[in-house]
Amino acid sequence: MSVALMWEARATEGRGGELVAWARTQELPRSSASPLRRETFRAPQDRVLVITWWDAPYDADLPELPEPPADLASRPVHRWRFESVGEG
Repeated sequence: MSVALMWEARATEGRGGELVAWARTQELPRSSASPLRRETFRAPQDRVLVITWWDAPYDADLPELPEPPADLASRPVHRWRFESVGEG
């Protein structure tokens, strides 16, 4: 089964580039599992999204990115978990 973890944060005004750089340098906490893939996205309003894909059950204990420094984020991180329903 494939599971995708989504991590989304909004930077303080004008610091979106810094938040992207911070997110890209963050390593996931040590775990016996490694992500199949990891991608970082940006969007208007200085939002940053990181998606990691895992070969694991939906409720698996998987490592996640931490909260960014308080002065870099304008609100707490939003986190979602999705399971694949296949292609098509």
